[in-house]
Amino acid sequence: MLSFRTTRAAMAGALLLAGAAAASAQSWPTRNIQAISPFSAGNANDIVARIVLDQVSKQIGQTFVLENRPGGGGVIGVTQVAKAEPDGYTMLLLSSTLASHPVLHKALSYDPVKDFAVTALFGFQPSVLVASPSKGWKDIKDLVAHARANPGKLNYASAGVGSASQMAAERLRLAAKIQAQHIPFRGPVEAFTEVMAGRVDYYYLPISPALPNIKSGKVVALAVSTPERAKLLPDVPTVREAGFPTAEYLFWGGVAFPAKTPRPIVEKMNAEIAKALAAPGIAERLATFGVVPKPMSVAEFDKFYRDYVAETVKLAKDINLTPAN
Repeated sequence: MLSFRTTRAAMAGALLLAGAAAASAQSWPTRNIQAISPFSAGNANDIVARIVLDQVSKQIGQTFVLENRPGGGGVIGVTQVAKAEPDGYTMLLLSSTLASHPVLHKALSYDPVKDFAVTALFGFQPSVLVASPSKGWKDIKDLVAHARANPGKLNYASAGVGSASQMAAERLRLAAKIQAQHIPFRGPVEAFTEVMAGRVDYYYLPISPALPNIKSGKVVALAVSTPERAKLLPDVPTVREAGFPTAEYLFWGGVAFPAKTPRPIVEKMNAEIAKALAAPGIAERLATFGVVPKPMSVAEFDKFYRDYVAETVKLAKDINLTPAN
């Protein structure tokens, strides 16, 4: 049993540590912040992050150095951040794709939930279901009808096993009760190219890279996966409107620090990102990529992320997705 004196000393020590963390947050940041993207340059989350973090940079007077560290389906870059010094100067670009890591890898060197201080959400980006005009489908109901009339003969593309594009397509497959073969590609460009050519039947991807080809008629937009219609594609119905509410799937992006980063720093970054999302012109710039800003508190985003990972793990089990290593 601890004595009163020992307990009081422990409390005093804790207060000193809390005070030091608060003081550190007040002076933070005093130098550039490294933002690690675990995927190749040019992906949708990178673009959104650059828009938001450029504004945050102006607010805090320090530069964000965005570095792409691809490899292992995102594991290499995520591992680097998980093991980084938790001082507020190394940050991860977090995205919906990373939620699948627990079901894709048998032996991760980090815990996708426990080893990160989930910090701030940028927003949601609707994904759009597309197919080649050669398929003759006008909307998602045509696709589903064709799949049911030709069981086992359709296939869909993804940017890789466990990617957000696969998970969105699998939600649709389960919701519509259809059969379709998964064809994973090394990345979104290859997947989209094969769908445009009609060699693969359909594909889910973020709106921004798909939009020019939708407008030019190279692909047909069949549905969007979000609860509401996308502003960039106001005439394209949602999966809920088409009668498949459980097929809804959100693409999103945000940031996280290593787990032991002082909470005051995490809260300060959250506040700065919320401020940036509300800054003049930012929402309009994000809208050109189909992104809907969605600031959340640290606690709200943490709950959202935990729930999202749990739902992804459940979906992986439902589709018998097994770890590759």
